Amino acid sequence: MKVLIGSPGSASGLTLRITQCAFAASSIALMVSASDFSSYTAFCGAREILDTSDLQYLELDKLALDLIVAALIFTIPHLWEWGKLVSYLIASMGLQLLWSFGLACLDIYALRRKRDLQNPVLVSLFVVGDWVTAMLSLAAACSSAGVIVLYARDLDFCNPRIPCRQYEISIIFAFITWLLIAMSSHVMFWILASF
Repeated sequence: MKVLIGSPGSASGLTLRITQCAFAASSIALMVSASDFSSYTAFCGAREILDTSDLQYLELDKLALDLIVAALIFTIPHLWEWGKLVSYLIASMGLQLLWSFGLACLDIYALRRKRDLQNPVLVSLFVVGDWVTAMLSLAAACSSAGVIVLYARDLDFCNPRIPCRQYEISIIFAFITWLLIAMSSHVMFWILASF
Protein backbone atom coordinates (compact mmCIF):
# COMPACT_ATOMS: atom_id res chain seq x y z
CA MET A 1 0.00 0.00 0.00
CA LYS A 2 1.23 3.46 -0.90
CA VAL A 3 1.93 5.67 2.12
CA LEU A 4 0.22 9.04 1.79
CA ILE A 5 1.47 12.24 3.36
CA GLY A 6 -0.32 12.62 6.68
CA SER A 7 -1.16 8.93 7.08
CA PRO A 8 -1.38 7.52 10.61
CA GLY A 9 1.83 6.20 12.11
CA SER A 10 4.08 8.36 9.91
CA ALA A 11 6.22 11.39 10.67
CA SER A 12 4.06 13.57 8.40
CA GLY A 13 0.93 12.35 10.21
CA LEU A 14 2.52 13.23 13.54
CA THR A 15 3.45 16.68 12.25
CA LEU A 16 -0.10 17.24 10.99
CA ARG A 17 -1.59 16.25 14.36
CA ILE A 18 0.84 18.41 16.32
CA THR A 19 0.02 21.47 14.18
CA GLN A 20 -3.69 20.77 14.69
CA CYS A 21 -3.09 20.74 18.45
CA ALA A 22 -1.02 23.93 18.29
CA PHE A 23 -3.59 25.95 16.32
CA ALA A 24 -6.53 24.66 18.40
CA ALA A 25 -4.67 25.55 21.61
CA SER A 26 -3.78 28.98 20.20
CA SER A 27 -7.40 29.64 19.32
CA ILE A 28 -8.51 28.69 22.82
CA ALA A 29 -5.74 30.70 24.48
CA LEU A 30 -6.53 33.85 22.50
CA MET A 31 -10.24 33.60 23.19
CA VAL A 32 -9.80 32.90 26.90
CA SER A 33 -7.20 35.63 27.39
CA ALA A 34 -9.62 38.28 26.10
CA SER A 35 -11.16 40.35 28.84
CA ASP A 36 -14.63 39.14 29.83
CA PHE A 37 -14.75 36.67 26.93
CA SER A 38 -17.65 34.66 28.34
CA SER A 39 -19.96 37.65 28.00
CA TYR A 40 -19.17 38.59 24.42
CA THR A 41 -18.06 35.55 22.44
CA ALA A 42 -20.24 33.50 20.16
CA PHE A 43 -23.65 32.98 21.73
CA CYS A 44 -22.62 33.76 25.32
CA GLY A 45 -25.05 36.20 26.83
CA ALA A 46 -27.07 36.47 23.62
CA ARG A 47 -30.04 37.94 25.47
CA GLU A 48 -27.94 40.72 26.99
CA ILE A 49 -26.24 41.57 23.71
CA LEU A 50 -29.27 41.37 21.46
CA ASP A 51 -31.50 43.77 23.32
CA THR A 52 -34.01 46.19 21.88
CA SER A 53 -31.89 49.17 22.86
CA ASP A 54 -29.04 47.88 20.69
CA LEU A 55 -31.22 47.12 17.68
CA GLN A 56 -33.56 50.12 17.69
CA TYR A 57 -32.18 51.51 14.48
CA LEU A 58 -33.18 48.29 12.72
CA GLU A 59 -36.78 49.04 13.78
CA LEU A 60 -37.38 45.56 15.14
CA ASP A 61 -40.26 45.02 17.46
CA LYS A 62 -40.06 42.88 20.61
CA LEU A 63 -41.45 39.75 18.89
CA ALA A 64 -38.90 39.95 16.06
CA LEU A 65 -36.11 40.37 18.61
CA ASP A 66 -37.32 37.34 20.56
CA LEU A 67 -37.40 35.30 17.35
CA ILE A 68 -33.81 36.31 16.53
CA VAL A 69 -32.60 35.38 20.01
CA ALA A 70 -34.49 32.07 19.91
CA ALA A 71 -32.99 31.25 16.51
CA LEU A 72 -29.49 32.01 17.78
CA ILE A 73 -29.88 30.02 20.96
CA PHE A 74 -31.86 26.98 19.82
CA THR A 75 -30.39 26.31 16.37
CA ILE A 76 -26.85 26.20 17.71
CA PRO A 77 -25.94 23.12 19.78
CA HIS A 78 -26.35 23.98 23.43
CA LEU A 79 -23.27 25.02 25.32
CA TRP A 80 -21.76 23.54 28.46
CA GLU A 81 -22.08 25.60 31.61
CA TRP A 82 -19.50 25.93 34.36
CA GLY A 83 -20.74 28.93 36.29
CA LYS A 84 -20.77 30.93 33.05
CA LEU A 85 -21.36 29.67 29.56
CA VAL A 86 -18.35 28.59 27.53
CA SER A 87 -18.52 29.50 23.87
CA TYR A 88 -19.13 26.93 21.18
CA LEU A 89 -15.81 27.81 19.56
CA ILE A 90 -13.87 27.00 22.71
CA ALA A 91 -15.79 23.75 23.23
CA SER A 92 -15.16 22.70 19.63
CA MET A 93 -11.49 23.63 19.72
CA GLY A 94 -11.14 21.81 23.04
CA LEU A 95 -12.58 18.66 21.49
CA GLN A 96 -10.29 19.10 18.50
CA LEU A 97 -7.30 19.55 20.79
CA LEU A 98 -8.09 16.34 22.69
CA TRP A 99 -8.70 14.35 19.49
CA SER A 100 -5.53 15.55 17.78
CA PHE A 101 -3.43 15.10 20.92
CA GLY A 102 -4.67 11.53 21.32
CA LEU A 103 -3.85 10.69 17.72
CA ALA A 104 -0.45 12.40 18.01
CA CYS A 105 0.33 10.18 21.00
CA LEU A 106 -0.77 7.16 18.96
CA ASP A 107 1.51 8.28 16.11
CA ILE A 108 4.43 8.64 18.51
CA TYR A 109 3.76 5.13 19.82
CA ALA A 110 3.58 3.73 16.29
CA LEU A 111 6.79 5.47 15.23
CA ARG A 112 8.72 4.33 18.30
CA ARG A 113 7.50 0.73 18.12
CA LYS A 114 7.51 0.65 14.32
CA ARG A 115 3.84 -0.40 14.23
CA ASP A 116 1.55 -0.11 11.26
CA LEU A 117 -1.67 1.76 12.05
CA GLN A 118 -3.19 1.23 8.63
CA ASN A 119 -5.77 -1.46 9.17
CA PRO A 120 -9.43 -1.07 8.20
CA VAL A 121 -10.81 -0.89 11.75
CA LEU A 122 -8.42 1.81 12.98
CA VAL A 123 -8.61 3.83 9.79
CA SER A 124 -12.42 3.77 9.80
CA LEU A 125 -12.33 5.04 13.41
CA PHE A 126 -9.92 7.80 12.34
CA VAL A 127 -12.19 8.72 9.40
CA VAL A 128 -15.28 9.05 11.58
CA GLY A 129 -13.45 11.00 14.29
CA ASP A 130 -11.79 13.32 11.80
CA TRP A 131 -15.00 14.01 9.91
CA VAL A 132 -16.98 14.69 13.08
CA THR A 133 -14.36 17.02 14.54
CA ALA A 134 -13.91 18.70 11.15
CA MET A 135 -17.64 19.45 10.90
CA LEU A 136 -17.78 20.73 14.48
CA SER A 137 -14.70 22.90 13.95
CA LEU A 138 -16.08 24.37 10.74
CA ALA A 139 -19.48 25.05 12.32
CA ALA A 140 -17.86 26.72 15.34
CA ALA A 141 -15.50 28.83 13.25
CA CYS A 142 -18.26 29.94 10.86
CA SER A 143 -20.75 30.77 13.60
CA SER A 144 -18.12 32.67 15.58
CA ALA A 145 -17.07 34.53 12.44
CA GLY A 146 -20.69 35.48 11.86
CA VAL A 147 -21.02 36.79 15.39
CA ILE A 148 -17.81 38.82 15.18
CA VAL A 149 -18.97 40.34 11.87
CA LEU A 150 -22.25 41.23 13.58
CA TYR A 151 -20.37 42.84 16.47
CA ALA A 152 -17.67 44.63 14.47
CA ARG A 153 -19.47 45.82 11.36
CA ASP A 154 -23.20 45.76 11.95
CA LEU A 155 -23.65 46.75 15.59
CA ASP A 156 -20.36 48.62 16.10
CA PHE A 157 -19.75 46.93 19.47
CA CYS A 158 -15.96 46.90 19.20
CA ASN A 159 -14.34 49.16 21.75
CA PRO A 160 -11.57 48.79 24.34
CA ARG A 161 -13.87 46.62 26.47
CA ILE A 162 -14.55 44.17 23.63
CA PRO A 163 -11.29 43.12 21.91
CA CYS A 164 -12.69 42.23 18.48
CA ARG A 165 -9.23 41.96 16.90
CA GLN A 166 -8.25 39.26 19.40
CA TYR A 167 -11.48 37.37 18.68
CA GLU A 168 -10.84 37.64 14.95
CA ILE A 169 -7.34 36.16 15.30
CA SER A 170 -8.77 33.34 17.41
CA ILE A 171 -11.33 32.62 14.71
CA ILE A 172 -8.60 32.65 12.04
CA PHE A 173 -6.72 30.04 14.07
CA ALA A 174 -9.94 28.01 14.28
CA PHE A 175 -10.24 28.10 10.48
CA ILE A 176 -6.61 27.01 10.12
CA THR A 177 -7.32 24.15 12.54
CA TRP A 178 -10.30 23.17 10.43
CA LEU A 179 -8.18 23.26 7.27
CA LEU A 180 -5.61 20.96 8.88
CA ILE A 181 -8.24 18.52 10.14
CA ALA A 182 -9.90 18.57 6.71
CA MET A 183 -6.56 17.59 5.18
CA SER A 184 -6.13 14.67 7.57
CA SER A 185 -9.74 13.53 7.14
CA HIS A 186 -9.27 13.60 3.37
CA VAL A 187 -6.13 11.46 3.67
CA MET A 188 -7.89 9.03 6.01
CA PHE A 189 -10.79 8.71 3.60
CA TRP A 190 -8.49 7.81 0.72
CA ILE A 191 -6.62 5.29 2.86
CA LEU A 192 -9.92 3.69 3.84
CA ALA A 193 -11.06 3.65 0.20
CA SER A 194 -7.85 1.86 -0.83
CA PHE A 195 -8.57 -1.19 1.38
